[in-house]
Formats: sequence, C-alpha cells, structure tokens
Amino acid sequence: MNKEVLQKILVFRFSSMGDVAIVASFLREFCEQHPTVSLVMVSKKQFQPFFESIAGVAFHALEAETKHKGIFGLYQLYRELKTYQPQAVADLHDNIRSHILSFFFRLNGVKVCRIDKGRKEKKALTREKNKIVQPLRATIERYADVFRNLGFTVSLEHKLHKHLQPLPERIKILFDNDKQKIGISPFAQYPYKMYHLSKMAMVLKALNDKSYELFIFGGSEKEKQIAEKWETDFPHVHSLIKKYNLSEELAVISHLDVMLSMDSSGMHMASLMGVPVVSMWGATHPFAGFLGYGQSLDDCLQADVPVRPNSIYGNKPCVYNGVSCIDLIAPAAIVKKIEEELKQ
Repeated sequence: MNKEVLQKILVFRFSSMGDVAIVASFLREFCEQHPTVSLVMVSKKQFQPFFESIAGVAFHALEAETKHKGIFGLYQLYRELKTYQPQAVADLHDNIRSHILSFFFRLNGVKVCRIDKGRKEKKALTREKNKIVQPLRATIERYADVFRNLGFTVSLEHKLHKHLQPLPERIKILFDNDKQKIGISPFAQYPYKMYHLSKMAMVLKALNDKSYELFIFGGSEKEKQIAEKWETDFPHVHSLIKKYNLSEELAVISHLDVMLSMDSSGMHMASLMGVPVVSMWGATHPFAGFLGYGQSLDDCLQADVPVRPNSIYGNKPCVYNGVSCIDLIAPAAIVKKIEEELKQ
C-alpha cells in the first residue's frame, strides 16, 4: 500500500495498561516520522491520557462492558469506526475482539495487518526444560512491524526523551525543593511479579533516610492502604494512589529523576514520559520484549537462577530454593542501583 495515499489508520490495542502505554511510545515516534498520517487509537477509555499529547492521534473508546459488549456490540463499534473512513487497520492486540472487528473491515475492503506476538519463541524462553534464554524482538518493534507491513518506513530510536507536563497545583509544593525525586511503582497485576512488601519497606526506609522525595504509584484500594501506611512511617514518602487521575500521574512522573518499578505499567508510564527506570524481574524477564521503551538492560535487577523466566505475563509462581525469585534481589542492591542512576 502506498504510504502517500494512505492517510488514516485505525489502531487496535485494548489492554493491558502497560502494553497500551508501549503503543503510545510507538505512535509518538511514528507520528513524528509521518506527520501527514492520521491515526485513530481504539482502546479502553481510561487509557486515553496516554495519547492526549500526541499530535496526529485521535482516540475512540472501547466500551466493552456496555454498548460494545458481545458480537452485536462489536458490530456497533465497527459502525462507529467506519465513519472515520480508514484505509487500513493495524491490529496490535491479536485477540478475539480485534479479530472480529478486523473481519468486519476486511468485508468492507479495508486492509488489515496484525501483530506477530512471537508465541513460539516466548514459549522456548519460558519452558521448564531446555530454555533458550536470548533476547527476543522488542514488543515496540513488533508494533512497528505492523506499520512496516502497511508500507511505511519506521526507524525507532530506542532512546528516552523527556516530555515534561505541567504539575498539578496541589503537588507543586513537594517539587519546590532541590531534593531528587524517585517514583516507586511496587505493585503489579500478578503477585509473582511483586517484591515482598516487607523488603520494599526496607528499600523505602533506606531512601527515606537519605532524604529523597518518594512518590508511590498504584491503583487499588488495598494498594492505597499499603502506601498510606508507608506514608505514615516515612516522612519523605507520598502516596498518589486514588488522589490523582492518570493524566496527573503522568505529569508527576514526567518530573521524576528515576522510577523504581516491577515489570508493570509503572515502568511503561515512566518510559512514555522519558524517565529512566530501575526495574525488578522475577518470574518474567526483559528478554521477552517487554522492557520499557528506551530503558537499559543495565538497570534491570534480576536473580541469575535456572528457573527464570517461567512466564511471559508473571501469572504463575517462580521459586528457587523456596524463595520467590524476585525476592532474591537484596534491598541494598536496589538502593545502590537507584543511586547510581541518580548520579548519571
């Protein structure tokens, strides 16, 4: 397909939060390289803030639990999206919903290109025996491949670029000093990707005692309660959970010096804002292709044990000598790596 003719593309990626944030990192670079192309990002409404500052990207919300539920709901979504008169569909999700939507567009003569998730290589990376532990294609390059298959030249920098956003008024006072600011994203969708909370508290204490300003990110009510306990225990710890919306959280992240994160959405949100991340890995591995865009393998903390990795998504336990693999990382090693990053 001739890229000069192609002017509007629908982009499908419905979840998870981290994967959608990676899409935003990709679309920012794509739009800079192809400013005459219009994109329509189709995803869950709560992810819209990821795309608000990207010129050339419109957002259309998938309402999967209401009007877009089931086959008839997806047909309704198709009718809504058809009004954009797209020349192509970039399916970056490859699930049942995206397949059904793509089928409707194919019937209407619209070209569809779909992501190759590399399932075979990922299975080889995570199987119990005869693992092939080697770097796989980065997810963001897999996204780019879809657009290359549509006829575009895409060259990704794989570098961090700061995207400062205006701070929310009520948090500005915490940034009105010379202390270095560290984001902490200690939670994840699956518990096997999380550092033990007692050990994380040791990390927080060490950083607090050095008078860094620490900002806790998360989402659930349980996470809020944990973060508020830390806020009480340590004077330089500040919980943002349920106090700020996603747009405001991204703005805060854009002013951080470094983020400490699990293999979770916190890492990808920081990457989108151009903030370096010290990341922690247990059941999963950065070789699977989900390292934050522009981040360095040197900033990944992980135990070198033969059972790792055993999962792509971190949805099953990974234990070595009776200890969760992520908990083999020493709190002191985390603090040391963060301070090394702050000195750069």
